[in-house]
Order: sequence, then structure tokens, then C-alpha cells
Amino acid sequence: METIKIRDEFIKLGQALKAAGLVESGVEAKIVIQNGEVLVNGRPELQRGKKLTGGEVISYNGQEIRIEK
Repeated sequence: METIKIRDEFIKLGQALKAAGLVESGVEAKIVIQNGEVLVNGRPELQRGKKLTGGEVISYNGQEIRIEK
């Protein structure tokens, strides 16, 4: 499992997917999130702008990343 450390108060879900290299662009992030392909803490998340503050686990395409503060 890869870890992303955030420097600010939060990172948005679409930005986290791009930072982890799970998607190539914001457009791709938007599509996979809207299609329900991305899970946050085991639940489908449909908001690209969902604020992640630390402790969340994102699952997409068989890969997982943890958000840490």
C-alpha cells in the first residue's frame, strides 16, 4: 500500500488519485470517480472534490493508497 503525506489541511480525492499515479489526468479522475470505481474506506465515493484529511484508504483498480497527515 502506497502512502501519500499531505502538507495542507486536506487533499481532494481527484488530486490524491493523480498524486499516487493511479490516473493520468483530472478528467480521468472525474470519470472513474463518477462511475463509482473509487472506494474511500471501503465505500464508493462519487465526489471528486471529497476532502481527505488523513487516515483514509483509497482503493482503485486493485491498488490502495493511504492518506497521512
